[in-house]
Amino acid sequence: MRTLFAILTAGLLAAPRAALAAIGCTLSNPAEDLKYLLPEMTSYKEDLKEFPRLKDGALLFKSLAARLGGGLDPIYETYETPYTVYSVYKGQEKIGVVHGVNVPGKGGVIQVFLSTDPKTAAIKRFFFQRLESPAAAALRDKAFRAQFEGLTLADFYKHDYYAAAQPGARADKVAQLAPPKVEAAGKPDYDAAVRGVRKDLVLLDLFVYGRRFEPFFEKARKALTEGGKP
Repeated sequence: MRTLFAILTAGLLAAPRAALAAIGCTLSNPAEDLKYLLPEMTSYKEDLKEFPRLKDGALLFKSLAARLGGGLDPIYETYETPYTVYSVYKGQEKIGVVHGVNVPGKGGVIQVFLSTDPKTAAIKRFFFQRLESPAAAALRDKAFRAQFEGLTLADFYKHDYYAAAQPGARADKVAQLAPPKVEAAGKPDYDAAVRGVRKDLVLLDLFVYGRRFEPFFEKARKALTEGGKP
């Protein structure tokens, strides 16, 4: 009886952890939220993206850490984590692609959403759906968030090279971002927010944009290895 009880208890305890390990990020009220982001919207479509359902999904997931520039979070960045992509339309024309991610912050999970241009994959708008942080007011500041508009994943991949080989290079758009004035306690959440933007762009490149920025990743990695320029 003790053995059976132990088995049942272990199963009950493991279930919440397994469920917790696949936490996605969706808009709280997509119809209203998307209309706010893109007032000309007439319709939208939701697509669920999961690595296990993608062709070569295991290999793509294995490559994710390198493209994010570090390790993966065991709660919000697992192989089973679901992702929701919103395609926004005006009539028959696609006018935006919206996607959000969870990243761990000092005060709790931070939900970073991007609205991107369906033609260029550049950021149109960057916003937080959830942010509990000592730096919340500074991070939500419109002027701070506006700096990210127009950036693409290529800019983040190029930053990897410049940060190591040419710190302060004027061509490094990511390095030119002006951090908000926050106390030391809020700095981790600024770093988490920037990582969230990058993560969003990486996933969109995999899920939506056909890995169009992969050449920039390979070029930057080669430059770091061989000492050339991206």
